[in-house]
Amino acid sequence: QVRLTESGGGLVQPGGSLRLSCAASGSSVNINAMAWYRQPPGKQRELVARITSFDSTYYVDSVKGRFTISRDNAKNTMYLQMNSLKPEDTAVYYCNVRWGGPYYYTDEYWGQGTQVTVSS
Repeated sequence: QVRLTESGGGLVQPGGSLRLSCAASGSSVNINAMAWYRQPPGKQRELVARITSFDSTYYVDSVKGRFTISRDNAKNTMYLQMNSLKPEDTAVYYCNVRWGGPYYYTDEYWGQGTQVTVSS
């Protein structure tokens, strides 16, 4: 069982920045990919950004140029640096880990979620 511990959410004004963190238990060699999803109020959960074991990244169009996903393998931790935040970024953000190996995954784990609110 992999435990994911998220931190860094909060209330920020439009144009501000936040950095989310997600620490995973276990060995980083078993991580296939790590990702951030978000679920705005009344909407479905969507993929925001993903980083693979080869450091390949993906971003949803709405956050390109504003958000940066990164990982520290030594700490088994993933980050999401969010700049130029907009009210439409308001959501519960979830950490996601695909567990297995560099070329495959057998399990998927979720964090408990952290609230990000962008409002003046």
